[in-house]
Amino acid sequence: MDISLFYFADDASRTDKGRYDLLLDGARLADDAGLHAVWTPERHFHPFGGLYANPAVTGAAVAAVTRRVGVRAGSVVLPLHDPIRVAEEWAMVDNLSNGRAAIAFASGWHAVDFALTPEPETAYRERKTTLAQHIEVVRRLWAGEEVSRLDGGGERVGVRIYPAPVQPELPFWITSSGRPDTFRLAGELGGNLLTHLLGQRPDVLRRNIALYRETLAARHGSSARGRVTLMLHTLLGRSDAEVLELIREPFSGYLASSLDLTGTSGPTVEGIDELTEADRRALLRRAFDRYSRDSGLFGSPDTARRTLRSFEDMGVDEVACLIDFGVEPEAVLSGLHRIADLARENA
Repeated sequence: MDISLFYFADDASRTDKGRYDLLLDGARLADDAGLHAVWTPERHFHPFGGLYANPAVTGAAVAAVTRRVGVRAGSVVLPLHDPIRVAEEWAMVDNLSNGRAAIAFASGWHAVDFALTPEPETAYRERKTTLAQHIEVVRRLWAGEEVSRLDGGGERVGVRIYPAPVQPELPFWITSSGRPDTFRLAGELGGNLLTHLLGQRPDVLRRNIALYRETLAARHGSSARGRVTLMLHTLLGRSDAEVLELIREPFSGYLASSLDLTGTSGPTVEGIDELTEADRRALLRRAFDRYSRDSGLFGSPDTARRTLRSFEDMGVDEVACLIDFGVEPEAVLSGLHRIADLARENA
């Protein structure tokens, strides 16, 4: 199993300098230690993940300080953007990294993000259909084809992207929060699959991976297997008890930030706005107990090995270790050295 790093900082409201030190220091360590890739997300208009408004920018920064590790978007919310612009930006990242770029594409779920689009309500309503259409455009441009557009004079012209990417074909993932239809879409498009456990339990993940691979084989041949990448919140230490103590306060705060964001967009947690403060605290305690027990990569290296084996048995090919959820940077970097040891074992 491959091991990568994933960044999704939970608080962009800090005013101290060096907000991106952990990203760049971790990327250098990942590069030296033989980890597989460094993923950065796209988030807008909220402190939860707000350090990462543009993965092409952070991807370019990672490319500049590394030599071999993959540089990946996790994810580009494609319906928010012109697909030509996305193809251009990531072709630049591919050149800056000498052919190490890859993109996970997402349809988006937070309605406020669609304030970026000219017609927000329509864009939000049609985002899943738009996703597949825009992926096709990005892939065609990446392969050197041109697409037809109207120019400023009203003339129809064919446009290509420059610079041409280094890789002849774009490696791409589809991001799913756990909905079977998104796993199915990834299989239909022949893409890889990026997912997490905030929206599904391990037994559901196993079924969804099976659905993805069944669809992939039906559409693209029995030898097609694809690649499943699982995001897992991660901190490794000397013992399970030590790690549990280190993560309790920051990870609970991280979950609270996530709950606040969920409550501002749609029916993901029904009735969340009506919770009393006592109910909210109880919900967070249950969430912490669950995620720290069976939905993260927390504890000693021995515990982590067992966890990795269990997910490998489900069909996971790569674990993307989500490391920046509020733990002090010194403890995170110390844990990264243990992650690097696991990666070397797996290699």
